[in-house]
Amino acid sequence: MKKPYLVGIAGGTASGKSTLARWLEEELSDKKVKACHMDSYFKPDGVRPRAKAHVSGVEYYDDNCPETIYAGKLREDLAQAMAEDWDLVLVEGLFALWYDWLYSQLDLKLFIDCQADERVVRRLRRNMAERGLSFDEIAGVYLDMVRYRHQQYIEPTKWRADFILNGSSPSSLANGLLLGYLRRMAQA
Repeated sequence: MKKPYLVGIAGGTASGKSTLARWLEEELSDKKVKACHMDSYFKPDGVRPRAKAHVSGVEYYDDNCPETIYAGKLREDLAQAMAEDWDLVLVEGLFALWYDWLYSQLDLKLFIDCQADERVVRRLRRNMAERGLSFDEIAGVYLDMVRYRHQQYIEPTKWRADFILNGSSPSSLANGLLLGYLRRMAQA
């Protein structure tokens, strides 16, 4: 049995990571593709880290630091997926290029770059519609914590990527090249 081709998809909040992973799954539906979404590995409220905002001093659950993820469970699930009969395994999430143990296993490293103003608007729309949060709740967390954590943890991983994709205006050429490449790797 051949080893699955492992792809990491990183980027800031609401940059398009999950959208790209879903698109790849759909476009490669003739292949065996497994997607691991890091959002599924968030620790529950009781053990999730908390942090005080630098400016306001308000304390928040810190969903934008690497310690918020059950990395051990992700590592176990990924090891199992890599031992199974998948053609491609996608790992998407904020920290897909952060953890050294994961980074060293990735065959392809992608980062989706998107301007902060666009990401915050997407985050507002998503969290208001899907999570029932108010504009003020979402904006407060973003302005107090998310943007700082992005600079600290997410932005530096951009430079670890093999390819940086445009999350604001996805390129059909880039997406087609990526799709063709992954199709070839899934057959190798």
